[in-house]
Amino acid sequence: MSCLAFDYPSAVIGDSLIVHADCFDWLKRVPENSIHAVVTDPPYGVKEYESDQIEKRANGSGGIWRIPPSFDGYTRAPLPRFTALGLKQRETLRCFFVEWAQLVVHALRPGAHVFIASNAFLSQLVFSALVEGGLEFRGQLIRVVRTLRGGDRPKNAEEEFAEVSSMARGSYEPWGILRKPLP
Repeated sequence: MSCLAFDYPSAVIGDSLIVHADCFDWLKRVPENSIHAVVTDPPYGVKEYESDQIEKRANGSGGIWRIPPSFDGYTRAPLPRFTALGLKQRETLRCFFVEWAQLVVHALRPGAHVFIASNAFLSQLVFSALVEGGLEFRGQLIRVVRTLRGGDRPKNAEEEFAEVSSMARGSYEPWGILRKPLP
């Protein structure tokens, strides 16, 4: 298993190998039919990490970044607005996941599964792109989410901050279950 680390920093934890690498570069080096499963929570940032948006965030002028107000002595971190993807950003996201799926299909053993975190806003685009890239859609696991958004409050603090509602949010996350087709 350590041979799959190649020259990247890695660690073995139990029966798992953790590799710190650009996943596209790493997947291109993985032998065909060698991975049993993939569990991932990929970043979905498209527009918010473009250089002009990073500059706006650093200057506190917002842009795609929502700069929350400070209160109770807490300085709150900027948050991206996830609903601001235009056609260009949606196409960029689609292309990313089609290419990623093609690389994953090569590395996965036949019948191996991919378990991928998503959100209600992007799941249809992501899952469709993964199918376009060669994976079979097998279903979803729906994770109930009841966390606060929009500030630096800890997750699972709903009882402590019962009166706080800083941003509307769907209360579920669709996690896609896909697999490499059987021959």
